[in-house]
Amino acid sequence: MNRINLPAFDIKLRKNSQRYEIFDFLRRKYVALTPEEWVRQHFTHFLVEQKSYPRGLLANEVELRVGEKKLRCDTLLYNKEMQPIMIIEYKAPEIEITQRVFDQITVYNRLLHVDYLVVSNGLQHFCCHMDYEKGEYSFLQNIPHYTELI
Repeated sequence: MNRINLPAFDIKLRKNSQRYEIFDFLRRKYVALTPEEWVRQHFTHFLVEQKSYPRGLLANEVELRVGEKKLRCDTLLYNKEMQPIMIIEYKAPEIEITQRVFDQITVYNRLLHVDYLVVSNGLQHFCCHMDYEKGEYSFLQNIPHYTELI
């Protein structure tokens, strides 16, 4: 897999008959190893191990419904009341982070109304804080530590 701009962790890989799989410690199962999944696993480990995000408040591949349409958030962070407070969207390292990527995460946020939006392709990471009272958002220099969110 590609080298990315995130810390290493104890990666658990296996190969089944057709593909490689990586262990997702949040879903507690092996999933197909794709470039996007490589980023997701590194990023969620980074959040838990470096930024002290509680593992029990993170969820991968969360399904959202808009009428009959199903959407999937890559990762959600919840507060202790189990209300979503952060949406995290991942792209493969070769995918450039563009306005289109932010448009995608904005669609999810129309449903969830979270305080933080994060986008990462493993090389670049963007985090913005939403200020709904002022109708504004601001980009943060770094991904906040969990204690800064609560």
